[in-house]
Amino acid sequence: MIRVVIVDDHPIVRAGLVGLVDAADDLEVVGTGATGLEAVSLAQALTPDVVLMDLRMPGLDGDEATARILTAVPTTRVVILTTYETDDAILAAIGAGASGYLLKAAPEAELLAGIRAVAAGEVALAPSVSRVLVRRASAPTPAVVLTPRELDVLRLVAEGLSNREIGERLHLGEATVKSHLLTAFPKLDAKSRTGAVTRARDLGLL
Repeated sequence: MIRVVIVDDHPIVRAGLVGLVDAADDLEVVGTGATGLEAVSLAQALTPDVVLMDLRMPGLDGDEATARILTAVPTTRVVILTTYETDDAILAAIGAGASGYLLKAAPEAELLAGIRAVAAGEVALAPSVSRVLVRRASAPTPAVVLTPRELDVLRLVAEGLSNREIGERLHLGEATVKSHLLTAFPKLDAKSRTGAVTRARDLGLL
């Protein structure tokens, strides 16, 4: 039996996913949540095989929750289920360690197959997501130059530290840390902390 935790901030969507997953003979919903922080707590408490998680949620988005889950519970795999299929969203989730990225508009059979595939150690990607990854992989990479301090900050972001914790580690004010991130984002063509780390790793900067 594949043990699944479902996290989505929309109650109706969450209930529908619970019904779909529980109806499968080989899948069992062992917990549900509505936020990224709840996803992390549930994963730590229940050690499920798979966390099926929305991308955009209050407080902590799915990509950052994914990174925290995989750090705390390496045996758990994460499938992002979302309506967002922008390049940044996809790369941030995959960069955080998600094993699957599926769209809410996908057929039920595709969703269930994705959960099973990820539980078996495979990767499950919506066709449109695969095309984005192929396109980005084949695109020429422009030169990106970050300052040593920007790199220091991004390395600590990659470790999961908050701006305040990064400031304490580097003996900087929290506002200064934020300023370094804001100057690094456009250089990396990123819109979030996780996206910046993902892009920097892709470029071999971290």
